[in-house]
Amino acid sequence: MILRLPSVTRPLSLKRNRLSTSLAVAALSAVCLLLPNCGRSETPVAPSVAASAPTGQKYELKLYHLHTGESLDVVYRVGDTYIPAAMDKLNHFLRDHRTNDQSHYDPKEFDLLHSLMAKLGKNGSVIDVVCGYRTPWSNNFLRTRGGTASPAVTGVAKNSQHMQAKAIDIRVPGVATSKLRDVALSLHDGGVGYYPVSQFVHVDVGPVRQWTFAGRDSD
Repeated sequence: MILRLPSVTRPLSLKRNRLSTSLAVAALSAVCLLLPNCGRSETPVAPSVAASAPTGQKYELKLYHLHTGESLDVVYRVGDTYIPAAMDKLNHFLRDHRTNDQSHYDPKEFDLLHSLMAKLGKNGSVIDVVCGYRTPWSNNFLRTRGGTASPAVTGVAKNSQHMQAKAIDIRVPGVATSKLRDVALSLHDGGVGYYPVSQFVHVDVGPVRQWTFAGRDSD
């Protein structure tokens, strides 16, 4: 004997809901075809990146290293923000050219160079770098000329600001060394050393002071 179960009739409302959903999906697909970017996945800009982008004045330095022959044109600061990647480039550029060791320069030293060039009316001009960072070994080598001279003859300080990555010896092509010294002194931003024989000026962001060395520096 075979039992026949009564057929179940689906409610009319359920059929209508499904029909409505199908029509809605079809309509949405039709509209989507008319939109150029519909259905495409786009990566949004991270708000934190956009918010952290520095704004304001750009501080640029153009440098040429007389010992390595390297050049560097870099925006190291925007507004009140120092650019980490630019600072890394500057630290490498100003490495001890004898040992290739590098340090972390005080950013104020770069501000000093920028202010100096602005006061000279030389924004955008190249600064010749005679000496940047020095390791203690390199400083002692210069101080004694490899053990062959007295520090009084070389004019190199025992505790030079170069070892603290706070000093740079520079020239500016087209600017007399004496004028470069005078403008550096007018800034009152640190130490200024005048080397008229070797034709460069030492500028640092240590204590405010000045000196002149009439001998020939061996750097």
